[in-house]
Amino acid sequence: MIDLDMSPYAAFVWPAWAVSAVVLAALAVRAIAAARRWSGELKRLEAGQAAED
Repeated sequence: MIDLDMSPYAAFVWPAWAVSAVVLAALAVRAIAAARRWSGELKRLEAGQAAED
């Protein structure tokens, strides 16, 4: 069984895990938002290029 009791160190370890989880989630959200933005820009540029041809 996993022992998650960290007695005197819990006050430092659990907040560190929480901060790490929040940062990773924020980076994932930021990457997804950027990918959507780039996808929209690519579609806009491709549509503009198709209109010029």
